[in-house]
Amino acid sequence: MRDPHIVFSNSYARLPEQFFSRVLPTPVAQPRLLLFNSALAAELGMATTDLDPDALARIFSGNQLPEGAEPISAIYAGHQFGGFSPQLGDGRAILLGEVIDVNGRRRDIQLKGAGRTPYSRRGDGRAALGPVLREYIVSEAMHALGIPTTRALAAVATGEPVYREERLPGAVLTRVAASHIRVGTFQLFASRGNTEAVRLLAAHVLERHYPDAKDSARPYHALLQEFARRHAQLVARWMSVGFIHGVMNTDNMAVSGETIDYGPCAFLEAYDPATVYSAIDEGGRYAYFNQPWAAQWNLARFAETLIPIIDADTKVASELAQAVIDDFPRQFESEWLAAMRAKLGLMTAHEGDAALIGELLDAMHAGAADFTLTFRRLAHALEGGQVDGGPRALFADASAFDAWATRWHQRLRAEDRNPLERAQFMRDHNPARIPRNHRVEQAIRAAVDAQDIEPTVALVRALAAPYAEDPSLAPFTQPASAGEQVTRTFCGT
Repeated sequence: MRDPHIVFSNSYARLPEQFFSRVLPTPVAQPRLLLFNSALAAELGMATTDLDPDALARIFSGNQLPEGAEPISAIYAGHQFGGFSPQLGDGRAILLGEVIDVNGRRRDIQLKGAGRTPYSRRGDGRAALGPVLREYIVSEAMHALGIPTTRALAAVATGEPVYREERLPGAVLTRVAASHIRVGTFQLFASRGNTEAVRLLAAHVLERHYPDAKDSARPYHALLQEFARRHAQLVARWMSVGFIHGVMNTDNMAVSGETIDYGPCAFLEAYDPATVYSAIDEGGRYAYFNQPWAAQWNLARFAETLIPIIDADTKVASELAQAVIDDFPRQFESEWLAAMRAKLGLMTAHEGDAALIGELLDAMHAGAADFTLTFRRLAHALEGGQVDGGPRALFADASAFDAWATRWHQRLRAEDRNPLERAQFMRDHNPARIPRNHRVEQAIRAAVDAQDIEPTVALVRALAAPYAEDPSLAPFTQPASAGEQVTRTFCGT
């Protein structure tokens, strides 16, 4: 077999062409397959036996269109760091089409870095190898962590340079998503006063992502409610693993509730709620602790686009929308508390749990304790195995941890649970391995500077089962040394 068999079932391309432009990928000089996610390919219903790497490279670079593909680039707008851009769009991304996967789910297959589109503005439409590998590594790690996310199907070197601050090797990422429809997609048409386009887009989203809301008395109010619920859960899950998106603009917020657009993203190491890694987030708008606020702000922008179709009476529609926005902090708090209780092995809800969690985080901040290791080692300590010195060794001031641990054990005694079972429950909710920033950077540097993809392959494998105990992967659990620390991450554009 020379190429995969992809059965397309395209729906977005059936919408009026005001939603997108038809555009062909720009061929590249020497496509070479670097990474291919055969498990995801099988999930998408692609034949994966005896795949020809050269054929895959041609298809997933955009040099050869598979049968049934209808390449398009979507148009959208968006608030970027609070300022509204009235027209953005897929400046370097081309949607090949949609498939129905083996579980009956509709999925987009998109090439990122496939050349100029009508929305490229002054950009070259290309992607550098480093950001492609970052998105591949982190998106697959997020999937393994159980967090809704776009997926990475393939990474292909183009054999051509791209020019940013320096000359860099080019690459194309093949990304898979429930869809690439964004809050900014709605904003584009709402800002132009095109209510019928908003209604058509909302009907498509209801059918595709929120079918249970279709029969509601006010289906677009139900859409807003479900959007809020999914995003409260999503951001709570991000924060439970220390993830910082870095650029939560409305054009980077997928209406499906998946994590999308891994640009200057990163993971906490030493806990500090004000942590910012993104080099473009100079004011800390999307700092770790600001993410729930940013999600609520984006929810409000989405609500604004839907008000004309929620109810014929604008006052009623506004009140309904405002109630959803106002309820978001409660929803987030509920989701976050549930996630953090699980991390601490708490299987029931008690009134003082939020304070107990807050006290630990305060102690971690004061003691510069590693976020991931602290929670993982608590599980080991619970069953008496002081692995790697136990959690208290992570705190600059161990007395602060000791005082908290006494209260934690008192709280645990309020639940009659087997300590070994509770410890395993905690390990099931606290990863041993995350995409530590220095490991991601090391993998990127090896690929960019030495054309060595093996560190990326090894890192992807190490992150594939993040909750499993595996002594052979111990190096991937360790924080950066002083000389390895990554304090700034960068957007791929």
